[in-house]
Amino acid sequence: MSGGASVVAVAVVALVIRRQLRTRPVRPVASLVTPAVIGVLGVVGLAFGIASVVKDRPLNALSVALLAASLLVAAGFGAVRARTVRVWTGPEGEVLRKGTAATTALWVASVGAHAALGLWIDHAAGTGLLGAASLYAYLAIGLGTQNLLVRARAAAL
Repeated sequence: MSGGASVVAVAVVALVIRRQLRTRPVRPVASLVTPAVIGVLGVVGLAFGIASVVKDRPLNALSVALLAASLLVAAGFGAVRARTVRVWTGPEGEVLRKGTAATTALWVASVGAHAALGLWIDHAAGTGLLGAASLYAYLAIGLGTQNLLVRARAAAL
Protein backbone atom coordinates (compact mmCIF):
# COMPACT_ATOMS: atom_id res chain seq x y z
CA MET A 1 0.00 0.00 0.00
CA SER A 2 1.29 3.46 -0.81
CA GLY A 3 1.98 6.02 1.92
CA GLY A 4 -1.22 7.99 1.20
CA ALA A 5 -3.36 4.85 1.10
CA SER A 6 -1.82 3.69 4.39
CA VAL A 7 -2.73 6.98 6.06
CA VAL A 8 -6.32 6.66 4.81
CA ALA A 9 -6.50 3.03 6.00
CA VAL A 10 -5.23 3.97 9.47
CA ALA A 11 -7.75 6.83 9.62
CA VAL A 12 -10.63 4.51 8.65
CA VAL A 13 -9.62 1.90 11.25
CA ALA A 14 -9.26 4.60 13.94
CA LEU A 15 -12.68 6.05 13.05
CA VAL A 16 -14.33 2.61 13.20
CA ILE A 17 -12.77 1.88 16.61
CA ARG A 18 -13.63 5.35 17.95
CA ARG A 19 -17.28 4.98 16.93
CA GLN A 20 -17.43 1.68 18.82
CA LEU A 21 -16.75 3.45 22.11
CA ARG A 22 -19.54 5.99 21.80
CA THR A 23 -23.04 5.40 23.08
CA ARG A 24 -25.25 5.24 20.01
CA PRO A 25 -28.74 4.05 19.20
CA VAL A 26 -29.04 0.72 17.42
CA ARG A 27 -30.58 1.54 14.05
CA PRO A 28 -31.79 -1.36 11.91
CA VAL A 29 -30.65 -0.01 8.53
CA ALA A 30 -28.04 2.60 9.46
CA SER A 31 -25.89 -0.01 11.22
CA LEU A 32 -25.24 -1.59 7.83
CA VAL A 33 -24.45 1.62 5.92
CA THR A 34 -20.87 1.94 7.16
CA PRO A 35 -19.99 -1.71 6.41
CA ALA A 36 -21.59 -1.31 2.96
CA VAL A 37 -19.54 1.81 2.17
CA ILE A 38 -16.37 0.15 3.43
CA GLY A 39 -17.40 -2.94 1.43
CA VAL A 40 -17.43 -0.91 -1.80
CA LEU A 41 -13.88 0.19 -0.96
CA GLY A 42 -13.15 -3.48 -0.25
CA VAL A 43 -14.29 -4.59 -3.70
CA VAL A 44 -12.16 -1.87 -5.29
CA GLY A 45 -9.21 -2.88 -3.08
CA LEU A 46 -9.56 -6.54 -3.96
CA ALA A 47 -9.74 -5.70 -7.68
CA PHE A 48 -6.60 -3.58 -7.33
CA GLY A 49 -4.86 -6.30 -5.30
CA ILE A 50 -5.69 -9.03 -7.79
CA ALA A 51 -4.59 -6.81 -10.69
CA SER A 52 -1.30 -6.08 -8.91
CA VAL A 53 -0.60 -9.81 -8.74
CA VAL A 54 -1.80 -11.00 -12.15
CA LYS A 55 0.16 -8.38 -14.06
CA ASP A 56 3.31 -10.40 -13.19
CA ARG A 57 2.04 -13.96 -12.66
CA PRO A 58 -1.19 -15.95 -12.26
CA LEU A 59 -2.96 -15.84 -8.92
CA ASN A 60 -2.15 -19.08 -7.09
CA ALA A 61 -4.46 -21.26 -5.02
CA LEU A 62 -2.59 -20.62 -1.76
CA SER A 63 -3.06 -16.85 -2.06
CA VAL A 64 -6.78 -17.30 -2.74
CA ALA A 65 -7.14 -19.75 0.17
CA LEU A 66 -5.32 -17.38 2.52
CA LEU A 67 -7.50 -14.48 1.38
CA ALA A 68 -10.63 -16.55 2.05
CA ALA A 69 -9.25 -17.55 5.46
CA SER A 70 -8.54 -13.90 6.24
CA LEU A 71 -12.13 -12.94 5.47
CA LEU A 72 -13.41 -15.81 7.65
CA VAL A 73 -11.16 -14.56 10.47
CA ALA A 74 -12.75 -11.11 10.01
CA ALA A 75 -16.23 -12.60 10.43
CA GLY A 76 -15.06 -14.57 13.49
CA PHE A 77 -13.64 -11.48 15.15
CA GLY A 78 -16.87 -9.62 14.33
CA ALA A 79 -18.93 -12.33 16.00
CA VAL A 80 -16.77 -12.30 19.13
CA ARG A 81 -16.73 -8.48 19.28
CA ALA A 82 -20.52 -8.39 19.03
CA ARG A 83 -20.69 -10.21 22.38
CA THR A 84 -18.57 -7.47 24.01
CA VAL A 85 -20.83 -4.59 22.93
CA ARG A 86 -23.22 -3.46 25.66
CA VAL A 87 -26.84 -3.30 24.46
CA TRP A 88 -29.61 -1.84 26.62
CA THR A 89 -32.89 0.03 26.55
CA GLY A 90 -32.52 3.75 27.18
CA PRO A 91 -34.83 5.95 29.27
CA GLU A 92 -37.01 6.82 26.27
CA GLY A 93 -37.34 3.21 25.13
CA GLU A 94 -34.65 3.41 22.46
CA VAL A 95 -32.13 0.60 22.22
CA LEU A 96 -28.58 1.80 22.79
CA ARG A 97 -25.16 0.24 22.19
CA LYS A 98 -21.63 0.95 23.32
CA GLY A 99 -18.38 -0.93 22.87
CA THR A 100 -16.21 -1.84 25.84
CA ALA A 101 -12.48 -2.07 26.46
CA ALA A 102 -12.74 -5.69 25.30
CA THR A 103 -14.31 -4.48 22.03
CA THR A 104 -11.34 -2.18 21.48
CA ALA A 105 -8.82 -4.90 22.35
CA LEU A 106 -10.51 -7.25 19.89
CA TRP A 107 -10.40 -4.57 17.18
CA VAL A 108 -6.68 -4.12 17.74
CA ALA A 109 -6.14 -7.91 17.67
CA SER A 110 -8.28 -8.16 14.54
CA VAL A 111 -6.25 -5.53 12.69
CA GLY A 112 -3.05 -7.28 13.80
CA ALA A 113 -4.40 -10.59 12.51
CA HIS A 114 -5.20 -8.97 9.18
CA ALA A 115 -1.72 -7.45 8.96
CA ALA A 116 -0.12 -10.86 9.56
CA LEU A 117 -2.43 -12.64 7.12
CA GLY A 118 -1.94 -9.86 4.58
CA LEU A 119 1.82 -10.32 4.70
CA TRP A 120 1.36 -14.07 4.29
CA ILE A 121 -0.98 -13.57 1.32
CA ASP A 122 1.51 -11.24 -0.36
CA HIS A 123 4.38 -13.64 0.32
CA ALA A 124 2.39 -16.55 -1.12
CA ALA A 125 1.49 -14.51 -4.20
CA GLY A 126 5.15 -13.59 -4.70
CA THR A 127 4.24 -10.20 -6.11
CA GLY A 128 1.64 -7.47 -5.76
CA LEU A 129 -0.35 -6.13 -2.85
CA LEU A 130 -3.37 -8.41 -2.58
CA GLY A 131 -2.99 -8.93 1.19
CA ALA A 132 -2.56 -5.25 1.96
CA ALA A 133 -5.32 -4.24 -0.46
CA SER A 134 -7.82 -6.59 1.21
CA LEU A 135 -8.00 -4.44 4.38
CA TYR A 136 -11.29 -2.73 3.50
CA ALA A 137 -12.97 -6.04 2.60
CA TYR A 138 -11.71 -7.43 5.92
CA LEU A 139 -13.09 -4.42 7.83
CA ALA A 140 -16.43 -4.54 6.02
CA ILE A 141 -16.97 -8.23 6.76
CA GLY A 142 -15.88 -7.92 10.40
CA LEU A 143 -17.93 -4.78 11.08
CA GLY A 144 -20.92 -6.09 9.13
CA THR A 145 -20.92 -9.35 11.09
CA GLN A 146 -20.60 -7.48 14.37
CA ASN A 147 -23.41 -5.06 13.53
CA LEU A 148 -25.78 -7.81 12.35
CA LEU A 149 -25.29 -9.70 15.61
CA VAL A 150 -25.67 -6.55 17.74
CA ARG A 151 -28.89 -5.75 15.83
CA ALA A 152 -30.17 -9.26 16.61
CA ARG A 153 -29.44 -8.77 20.31
CA ALA A 154 -31.13 -5.37 20.22
CA ALA A 155 -34.22 -6.82 18.55
CA ALA A 156 -34.53 -9.31 21.39
CA LEU A 157 -34.88 -6.51 23.96
